[in-house]
Amino acid sequence: MNQTDTPPVLVTGATGRVGRVVIDQLLDAGVPVRALTHRSEAAATLPAKVEVFTGDLTVPESLDPALDGAGGVFLVWTAPPQTSAAVVERLAAHVRRVVFLSSPHQTPHPFFQQPNPMAVLHADIERLIAATGLESTIIRPGMFASNSLAWWVPAIRAGEVLRWPYGAAETAPVDDRDVAAVAARTLYQDGYAGGDYVLTGPESLTQAAQVDVIGDALGRRIAFEEMTPDEFRSLSEGTAPSSVVDMLLAAWSAAVGQPAYITTAVADILGTAPRTFRQWAADHAAAFTESSEGS
Repeated sequence: MNQTDTPPVLVTGATGRVGRVVIDQLLDAGVPVRALTHRSEAAATLPAKVEVFTGDLTVPESLDPALDGAGGVFLVWTAPPQTSAAVVERLAAHVRRVVFLSSPHQTPHPFFQQPNPMAVLHADIERLIAATGLESTIIRPGMFASNSLAWWVPAIRAGEVLRWPYGAAETAPVDDRDVAAVAARTLYQDGYAGGDYVLTGPESLTQAAQVDVIGDALGRRIAFEEMTPDEFRSLSEGTAPSSVVDMLLAAWSAAVGQPAYITTAVADILGTAPRTFRQWAADHAAAFTESSEGS
């Protein structure tokens, strides 16, 4: 691919767990990359080839310099909903293609059918994008494998019993790297306009089984103990909005006793099987050890 003939792709959420990997994937494919960040100092964390722009989704006009001359956008919505219409309008005025990181809120599986404020926002943005006539692709990751870093690292590093609700709830964790690879492929390769893809890992695992897999990666057993929903609510106070906590508890409760929803979308688009949770855990084992300084 000749870089001089390829318009750059703008990546929003550029320092996030998916956006950051999308940048690497695009660069590897020879695609020029622009990154949108809130703070100019974020440029230091990005590859030298990336053109960094400072902007904010809550100030739609701040996106104009980054959009001018771009060919596509990877859109990760990380702001309140009020400016979404104005942002999508600006995208439509400047670029040809948008890939939107959404959620599987339309998926007919109880895990994804719980009341969820984020799903409402995603659905609204999808409608806005559809109304513009942009070449659009919607990607809908299920449960991220990396959620276990935020949830379980403290107890595992401390060598404590891991207490968690709904250990029997089954999910199919998807590797962030696979989500990013799909996003990048649909940004730079033709044939995905109008595509709508639910992305999952390849296997259904209970939450307790996921903890066992992490233990295998660390070479030790991690004791697991069921926590009540009320205990989880109490522990989550101040760390997550109550609506998110309620949504998670409802989703896990609905997932008990039935296999997780699994798709072949990752393999269909990339031509390679999605990474298993065991692969993810092995690759991230250092994040669960006491000597690791960050996750």
